[in-house]
Amino acid sequence: MIKMLRMFFGFCSKKRKRQFYLAIVLTVIMGICEASKLPAIWWVFKNIFEGTFTLDTIWQSLLIMLIPLIACCISRYASTMLQCDGGYGSTCEKRIEIAEHLRYVPMGYFNTNSLGYITSVTTNTMEQLSDIATRVVMLVTTGLINTLIVVIALFFFDWRIGLVALGGIIIYLAFNTIMKNLGKKFAPEKEKADLGILSNTLDYVLGISEVKSYNLYGKYSKRMDDANEYARKVYSKAELKMIPVGTIQTYITRLIGVAMTVVAILLCINGTNDLATTMTVIIGSYIIYASLDSMGTFSTLSKIIERCVTRANEILSIETMNITGDNHQTKTSDIEFQNVSFSYDKKRVINDVSLKIKGNTKVAFVGPSGSGKTTLCHLMARFWDVQEGRVLLDNKDVKDYNIDSLMENFTFVFQNVYLFNDSIRNNLKMAKEDATKEEIDRALKLACCDFVYDLPNGIDTVIGEGGSTLAGGELQRLSIARAILKDSKIVILDEATANVDPENEEKLMAAIDALTKNKTVIMIAHRLKTVRDCDNIFVIDEGKIVQSGKHDDLMKEEGIYKRFVLDRKEAVSWKI
Repeated sequence: MIKMLRMFFGFCSKKRKRQFYLAIVLTVIMGICEASKLPAIWWVFKNIFEGTFTLDTIWQSLLIMLIPLIACCISRYASTMLQCDGGYGSTCEKRIEIAEHLRYVPMGYFNTNSLGYITSVTTNTMEQLSDIATRVVMLVTTGLINTLIVVIALFFFDWRIGLVALGGIIIYLAFNTIMKNLGKKFAPEKEKADLGILSNTLDYVLGISEVKSYNLYGKYSKRMDDANEYARKVYSKAELKMIPVGTIQTYITRLIGVAMTVVAILLCINGTNDLATTMTVIIGSYIIYASLDSMGTFSTLSKIIERCVTRANEILSIETMNITGDNHQTKTSDIEFQNVSFSYDKKRVINDVSLKIKGNTKVAFVGPSGSGKTTLCHLMARFWDVQEGRVLLDNKDVKDYNIDSLMENFTFVFQNVYLFNDSIRNNLKMAKEDATKEEIDRALKLACCDFVYDLPNGIDTVIGEGGSTLAGGELQRLSIARAILKDSKIVILDEATANVDPENEEKLMAAIDALTKNKTVIMIAHRLKTVRDCDNIFVIDEGKIVQSGKHDDLMKEEGIYKRFVLDRKEAVSWKI
């Protein structure tokens, strides 16, 4: 129990930790108030059995109990509020901390780790922790502290009764430890079962279009059924193992009370204790029973708290890129690669690349799929860190920048666009939080997003998760509007016009040309007309720069670029 509390408090921020410490202090006050009932009860019984019971006795007893009762109510309310705020506040802060931490994790982590696992930790795990932690910390600490204080009070009445109570509690805690160890034993299997359900559900929901298109209902339904069946078996097995021990633990609390009552009666019969002490001790046994029962109900969940904290800490311990660089404001947007090599795991993707991109110029990366075009762009913005060589921006290594100040220089427009389940206005204002209505309208106009004003609530229309309520071309144009609004020095267009319908492509290209004036533009493209006017074209093959130059110059030499252009022309001119 102490280990769980220490782990959980270490997981909390200083503010939340102070809340829990104060709540525990208030719990001690509650325990003292609870134990103060015993002297009042003893005083009443003493006067009754001695025949001196009067109205004054009632008032004296009420006074002995009333002040602690008021103090107990106030302490209980304050302690409950502190622990609720501390528990829910801690998990809220950790969700944000995990999200912030993942911002600085290399993108390769997301390629090699299950989205279901990350989602499970940030949703299920944190939700479970917020629900359980508050109740467990509150009820377990309250039950344990109240029980110990009442036992100490019983020693003042009769040390033998105190020893019986203490011995019973030790036996109870031993069985409680067995329960917690059983919970710990089954925790990994439960976690695997939860992750299996979540991962298979995500697969099914996110891939529903493919499931429908290729009639994969049977296959994916079976996966979900198997995951649910595995979870059922795991949870049933765990419950069947824990129920017998839990039942014994429950009866121990009753037996403690029975043992205390029997000993108290025997001591009374042989004349060791008077009747007032005997009755007080018997009532005290019920107070111990109630406190232990509330503690035992939730203490077995302490292992879940430990597991939740461990899983969250596993993500928070993932090594991040060094983000403690300078908050550097660039004067130019010159980019240079110096003998850069990069690998995904053991696969070499970029191989000793050196190139220079002059600021305020337009360049294109061209080459076969998988040649390394997108990777080069990602290395500029430190989505990954290079393993060899250096990437310079404004003659300064990108690793020496503060990551936020580095990202201010880049705007990405990806082929696969993601918009959040929010209004169009808020999706656009991600690029510039204080953007005015005029700036938003200008960006939408330049990106040919007139369709926005025909939506039910205009730019305040809430779109589905990932922009699911919009067409692909509409998503692409909104992402370009967002890029226009950010107005960075360097614009990277990764097949930005791939999903734009032909009637809007010309207008969109003109808008992009107007937008990118006096900026550094890097295009990843397969369409000839998007690259032929570039100041420089880098042809990439198997992670190397195999050709570079302007379109006309490259067409004069044999190589990948010329074949690429001729193949495209032939494909366009081919007709049935």
